[in-house]
Amino acid sequence: MKSTANKSFFLAIALFGIILSSNAQKNYELNTKQNFSVFGTSTLHDWEMKSSGGTGNANFSVADSKLLEINAIAINLLSESIKSGKSTMDKIAYETLKTKKFKTIKYVLKTAEKVNESTWNLTGTYTIAGVSKELKTQVKTIVTNGTISLQGSNKITFDEFGMKAPTALFGTIKTGNELTLKFNINFN
Repeated sequence: MKSTANKSFFLAIALFGIILSSNAQKNYELNTKQNFSVFGTSTLHDWEMKSSGGTGNANFSVADSKLLEINAIAINLLSESIKSGKSTMDKIAYETLKTKKFKTIKYVLKTAEKVNESTWNLTGTYTIAGVSKELKTQVKTIVTNGTISLQGSNKITFDEFGMKAPTALFGTIKTGNELTLKFNINFN
């Protein structure tokens, strides 16, 4: 009788360990397949600047290819890695971002709330041009072969981050105050 109770006890501990290990938190690194974009408008045309030069890490809980928890995310993007393909536009953007003083754009997660199997509301702090602001971002998540993908966007303004909307050609070309930040990032 005693050996049956001992076997049941050890079986229960083994099962508990398997359940814990399958739902364990794991650290992930931002991989090279990433896209960050900034979209805006001007009196001349709509524009886009892109970067794939971010670094970062995250902590997720995953089981059976399902994202159970988002515990931490931290991303750094070199400010001057954002490119338009036009050197004059890049120069104006870097002046606006104050890249001589603030070399990186940062994001740090504060909270994550699951909406459904593939949608989460993330609240985090964006630091752009030296100004930090907490924003809510809805992201779509995909878990495939050990990679966790996050896709989302935020609407911001230059004013929110202490920047002045840039102008060119002695003020004849003006940039709109609103921007859209989009990202499609992957963690392994």
